[in-house]
Amino acid sequence: QVQLVESGGGLVQGGGSLRLSCAASGRTGSSSYMGWFRQAPGKERDFVAGISWSGGDTAYADSVKGRFTISRDNARNTVYLQMNSLKPEDTAVYYCAARRFYSRRAYEYEYWGQGTQVTVSS
Repeated sequence: QVQLVESGGGLVQGGGSLRLSCAASGRTGSSSYMGWFRQAPGKERDFVAGISWSGGDTAYADSVKGRFTISRDNARNTVYLQMNSLKPEDTAVYYCAARRFYSRRAYEYEYWGQGTQVTVSS
């Protein structure tokens, strides 16, 4: 089992920045690929970014490329999502998730955090 706990969400003005954190515990070695997803009210849960165990391979949704950066600190078992130039359309609950290998499909992830709300005002 892997437990994931997100933090760092909040209310920010458009153009501002936030950094989300996801702390992992448990059998983290078996779920080495980490992803961030987001879900706005009435919408599906969408892939935002993902990162491999080494940090050498990252992936981003087109809508956040150049604005968001995913990184990880394996010594702290923590994954980060730095979000810059935030837009009102980035407003959503952000979730981190873990699985063994790369995927952009939410249903393929085995472990999920509880989510953290990000609200961007215009």
